[in-house]
Amino acid sequence: MVDFGQTDIQRQFIRTARDFGREVLRPAEAELDQIADPDEVFRSDRFWDVMGWAFQLGFHKMGLGEEVGGLGLDPNTTGMIWEELGRYGPGFAASLLPGAAVQQLIALLAPQNKELVERYVLPYAEDTTGRKISAWGSSEPDVGSDGSNYYDPSVRHRTSAVRKGDRYIIRGSKSNFVSNGGIADVYLVFACVDPSRGLRGSGAFVIPGDAKGVAREKALHKVGLRTLNQAAVFFDDVEIPEHYMIFPPGDDYPMLHNAIITVGNLGVGYLAVGLMRAAYEEALAYSKERVQWGRPIFEHQMITKKLFDTFTAIESARALLWKASWLCKAAFPGDLKLSLAAKIYATEQAVRHTAEMVQVLGGYGISKEYPLEKVARDALLLPIMDGTNETLLLKAAALL
Repeated sequence: MVDFGQTDIQRQFIRTARDFGREVLRPAEAELDQIADPDEVFRSDRFWDVMGWAFQLGFHKMGLGEEVGGLGLDPNTTGMIWEELGRYGPGFAASLLPGAAVQQLIALLAPQNKELVERYVLPYAEDTTGRKISAWGSSEPDVGSDGSNYYDPSVRHRTSAVRKGDRYIIRGSKSNFVSNGGIADVYLVFACVDPSRGLRGSGAFVIPGDAKGVAREKALHKVGLRTLNQAAVFFDDVEIPEHYMIFPPGDDYPMLHNAIITVGNLGVGYLAVGLMRAAYEEALAYSKERVQWGRPIFEHQMITKKLFDTFTAIESARALLWKASWLCKAAFPGDLKLSLAAKIYATEQAVRHTAEMVQVLGGYGISKEYPLEKVARDALLLPIMDGTNETLLLKAAALL
C-alpha cells in the first residue's frame, strides 16, 4: 500500500527548508533578481552568504552517502525538500541541484579512488562556505538535443581527451548552459576519447576548476532563475592524471548518461511544483482580498476555476514525481520514462499555471511590486532545463 504520511525526520527537514526559504531565500532572490549584470550577482557577498548558509544546513549534501559525510537521504525525502526550496528560492535550489554531481559520481563510480574522494568528496561534505560547488558538462555548441543520439557515430563530443603517458589532455568547450559553470570548484566533463564510436567514445573526467587552461565565460543573461549561474567553460590543453577519468568510453556510456538524466530531471520537476505552489498561494490570498463587482474575486467562477485547475496540477504533478522518486529508491536509478514523464508534465504545468495566476492578479500580476511576475519568468526555464521537453518526450516515448 502507498503511504503518504511523512516521517518525523522528513517533517523536520521540510520545516527547516520552509523557514530558510521564507526568511532567507525569498528576499535574497528578489534582491539579486534586480541586478542588471548577471556577473555582478555572483560577485556579491549576498549570493555567497546565502550559499554558505544553505551548506551549513546540509542542503548541498542531501543525496550524498553518510559514509562520506553526506546525509544519505532517499529520493522521496530530497524531493520534498527540493519542492520547498523551489517554492521560495528556485534559483538557489537550481544551483544546489547539480552542485554535488561530481562528488556523488565519484562516490558512486570511483569510491576506491582515495585521491579524488579526499580532494573533492570529503571537503565538499564539510564545506560551510558554498564555494566547493560542482558542475557537469555534456552539451556543447554543436551537441545539444542530439546528445542522446548514441547510435550515429558522426555525433560526438568535440571536447577531446587525448592520452599522453599517464595523463589526459582535455581540449574543447562546453555550452553556455552549464549550471554553475562560471563558479564551480570542480567539473565533471564528458570528453571524446575515441571519435570513431560517436558519443560512446566519450569518457567522464574530473577536472579541477583551478587547473591551468580552464576558463569561464560570462554568466548567461537570462529572463529567469537569475541566481542560477550558467556559463560556457573552456578547456585549453588542460592536463589531468589518468585516474581522473572515472568512467571509461564504451557501450555503457548510454547507461551513465541516462542515469544522470533519470535522477536530474526529477529535481527539475520538484522545482516546478514549488514554483506552482508559490504562484497559487499568492493568487489565492489575493483573490480573497480583491473586491470587484461587489464581492471578492474568489467568488467569481472564472477565478475559482483558474485556482482549482492550478491546485489540481500541483497535486497531480507531485504524485507523479513521488512515484518516480520511489522507483529510484527501489532500484537505482529508477525508471527513465517515468522520470521524464514527471519532469515534462510538472514543468509544462508550471509554465501554464504560473501564467494563469498572473492573470488572477490582472495588472498587479505583471508588476515587480508583486512576486508573481518573477515566478512566471522563472518557470519559463524549466521545460528547457536538463533537456528540452520535446527531445525528452521522444526519448521517453521510444521506451514505451
